Amino acid sequence: MNWKRLSSRIVFDNPWITVREDKVINPGGGRNDYGHVHFKNRAIAVLPLANNGDTWLVGQDRYTLGEYSWELPMGGGPLDEPPLLAAQRELREETGLTAADWREYMKLHTSNSVTDEVAYVFIARELEQGATEFEQTENIAVRRLPLADAIAEAQQGLITDAISVAALLKSVEFLPVTTPP
Repeated sequence: MNWKRLSSRIVFDNPWITVREDKVINPGGGRNDYGHVHFKNRAIAVLPLANNGDTWLVGQDRYTLGEYSWELPMGGGPLDEPPLLAAQRELREETGLTAADWREYMKLHTSNSVTDEVAYVFIARELEQGATEFEQTENIAVRRLPLADAIAEAQQGLITDAISVAALLKSVEFLPVTTPP
């Protein structure tokens, strides 16, 4: 048996999310209340890669965590906008970078037990530096560092954003292959 929704009511709605309370029958036949967070945007992240192997991270205070967070350049992309266009905009706004070469790298579900949010990660190459275009809600620090150092920060727990960690850990494929002495 699959999940079956018996009823649904909106308990919160704003321009970014809708929170529903659903009455459901679960796969075991039991009845439950289930909270469902619907995102009105996609999560979009970019892993910029310079020719020399560097990447860029952005740091900012995350209100919901009450913590400072280093992460890949990222933001929201409207559901009716192609994810690539959102990725290009986010990279330019947060780092000032533009790229001539783009590739979709990953599709993720960020917290699929309570939300329908879908995240896309893109690789951006052939980069050119321009000016940042921060939004009013952003007080962002931008840091350029070797990709290997960013991966190490994710492995050490210094980067905790789930999308950033997943993309960085997968990106070991871009590191030069070394043979032991």
